[in-house]
Amino acid sequence: MRQSGWRQFKRKLFEVPFFMKLFHWEFWPFNVFYFPVFIYYAFLSAKARSVFFFSAANPTIELGGMLGESKGDIFKLIPEKYVPTTRRFPPSSSAKDITTWMEATRLNYPILLKPDIGERGWMVKKIDSLTDIEQYLKSIKVDFLAQAYVSYPIELGLFYYRFPGIAKGRISSITRKGLMAVTGDGKTTARSLLTSNLRARLYIKDFEEKYPEKMDMVPGKGETIEVEPIGNHCRGTTFLDDTGLATEALEATFDEIAASIPGFHFGRFDLRCQSYEDLEKGINFKILELNGAGAEPGHIYQPGRSIWKGYRDVLHHLNVLCNIAIQNHRLGVPYTPFKEGLRFIKKVKAYNRLKESE
Repeated sequence: MRQSGWRQFKRKLFEVPFFMKLFHWEFWPFNVFYFPVFIYYAFLSAKARSVFFFSAANPTIELGGMLGESKGDIFKLIPEKYVPTTRRFPPSSSAKDITTWMEATRLNYPILLKPDIGERGWMVKKIDSLTDIEQYLKSIKVDFLAQAYVSYPIELGLFYYRFPGIAKGRISSITRKGLMAVTGDGKTTARSLLTSNLRARLYIKDFEEKYPEKMDMVPGKGETIEVEPIGNHCRGTTFLDDTGLATEALEATFDEIAASIPGFHFGRFDLRCQSYEDLEKGINFKILELNGAGAEPGHIYQPGRSIWKGYRDVLHHLNVLCNIAIQNHRLGVPYTPFKEGLRFIKKVKAYNRLKESE
């Protein structure tokens, strides 16, 4: 009885959002989880003899893609056939500017709007109407991208790296993204269904604020409603480890794709595809974003995964990043000088202050 009572107590304790975050490391703040990684980073900096060694890993991307890189500039490096129709707009743009572009490119709703420089899903919005565009323009104060919405059913984060001078690379991580959704019984509101889901409880206040019209919906029996359309971990998406599905055929396809992107050696392709079979063939998929040196192997956040395995995989990728950068440097690619790197960080901080002022 005492053991049974203790188990019930622990179960109830873990249902409290604070304790759920505390005892499940996937929800820890970035700086808390990465603190030990910074120590290893210092060792690699000494090994490479540069604090900004990562800048040489992807020399055609600003600072190698560690932080503050322009998504629009990266899209220019990727062959057009792999990316959705996309255009960069200044924050002074009007709704008419965007709808005119949509008409010219024959795009219908929905579309995506997202900052040209941004991370962790900040200000990424699925746009379903002119009203949504107008609301977005009231908040955005930085350059942003308008992008065709890709409706393929499978969303992945596929990590790829390739050493300089070698044609064959490696897919080291595949993360399948399970978007926050509810399946109805024909009687219960989406709000109640979310409340009964432990993971959803952590985000329900955000859902109430962003999607109030969905909260009172009563999905039919067996009907699934997608609550959060953006596949980001900090917006409730479950990250699942599909790395075991990295076949030789899939790696060969991404060898070809990566080789077509000038200067790219290390990073994560965020994409949507129709199926793994089609992705192996290089058809029916689109690259939503390409993240460089600062990308994470998202599979580490699969629920229940050991924190030690998470650290193992993060440190492995950081070591690979360093070795690629060193090899590129030996081939003549310069590291970003220390003073220039500091100036860039100051620029990113100023950009973040502008974001926070919104």
